[in-house]
Amino acid sequence: MKKYRSYRLSLGWQILIGLALGIVLGAVFYQNKLAITAMQNIGNMFIGLIQMIVLPIVVSCLTVGIANMGDIKQLGRVGGKTIIYFEIMTTIAIALGLLIGNIFHPGDFINIHQLHSTDISQYVSSAKSASNTGIWSTLMGIIPTNIFKSLSEGDMMPVIFFSVFFGLGTAAIGKQGRIIVDFLDAVSQVMFRVTNWVMHTAPIGVCALIGVTIAQMGLSALAPLGYFIILAYGTMLLFIVVFMGLAARMFGFKLSDLLYVIKDEAVLAFSTASSEAALPRLIDKMDKFGVSQGIVSFVIPTGYTFNLDGSAIYQSLAALFLAQAYHIHLSLGQQITLLVVLMITSKGMAGVPGASFVVLLATVSTIGVPMSGLTFIAGIDRLVDMGRTAVNVVGNSLATVIIGKSEHEFSEDKSQSYLRELRAAKAKYKKRDRMVSLFLLSVC
Repeated sequence: MKKYRSYRLSLGWQILIGLALGIVLGAVFYQNKLAITAMQNIGNMFIGLIQMIVLPIVVSCLTVGIANMGDIKQLGRVGGKTIIYFEIMTTIAIALGLLIGNIFHPGDFINIHQLHSTDISQYVSSAKSASNTGIWSTLMGIIPTNIFKSLSEGDMMPVIFFSVFFGLGTAAIGKQGRIIVDFLDAVSQVMFRVTNWVMHTAPIGVCALIGVTIAQMGLSALAPLGYFIILAYGTMLLFIVVFMGLAARMFGFKLSDLLYVIKDEAVLAFSTASSEAALPRLIDKMDKFGVSQGIVSFVIPTGYTFNLDGSAIYQSLAALFLAQAYHIHLSLGQQITLLVVLMITSKGMAGVPGASFVVLLATVSTIGVPMSGLTFIAGIDRLVDMGRTAVNVVGNSLATVIIGKSEHEFSEDKSQSYLRELRAAKAKYKKRDRMVSLFLLSVC
């Protein structure tokens, strides 16, 4: 049994194989309702398993982290830095999407009336209700009137708000609070163990999720919007390499080291198009990478609501794409207004299902694009969502390290030790794989 396990593929490779198999199954079972239902349910079961473990991890890790931090001034400073950093990066992402859209004009290359429309009724009501809420409603929504209701609904920001205060209260009572810290620390360890078990099902979940997407729309639907998809992914890659790379360098570390650590989580987020799928392992890995638990447990969950760089790129690029497709010329002033509206609207959509698409629905009317225009890109939203989710995960990991370094809560020795451990494990598996390959060649 031990010998068999030593040759097992890494999680990242298992997920990629599941992704490829899902594409094949989706093409084979195109428009097959029975197969679509089966794959949809299997995919939903996997996402359900992830959602089951996310909030217990957030509550336990955040409460323990804040209790160990114990300093409300430091917490206020960390919170301020985190929000400012999120706003700067999100604004850059929106501006980059608008810049690329103006340079390459993706909307000029298609005939909007020849595209196949998709039903978007599930998003319309969310967009209408969200567009009617202001900044005060958003702020009021952060404060939980019933924490158990927020937990049951999976509403992240009220849970974070409560956990921060609960952690501060635990620290304030001194030795009596130690039993709470020890209990919640044990809870987090249990949930990380459960996470490892759940991750064994990830390749199956990924296969089902991508399979149902391809089976519903077919590969042929990608052709007319292929240029937009390629441009969106190219813009996201540019943002990671240039802007995230510069941010990492400014704080004295290599982005490549961070990407090496979180590569499996980025692949998981890409394959499932779900940031929550990667959250439990991301919290664990950032702690092992050298960032203090208090910083990790605060920045990552908050970033899942306020630091959606990939989503910001997609929203601005898609809005400009639709305007160009409808031959609507946007002046510089109108595009600046669009940037401001996207900055505000995207924060107000925190926790809304299909948030990026809902943001577009609530925004495009301000630039004269009919709401029906979004029916033409709804079909490929899932495929672009995979890329933007991966960028969101990388962005939140980067933010965690940057805030940790700015607070001197980052251990360089722990970071380098963890990198050496990962590289040694990879080298060991490479050596074994090479020996197996040579053996098979000699037998053949």
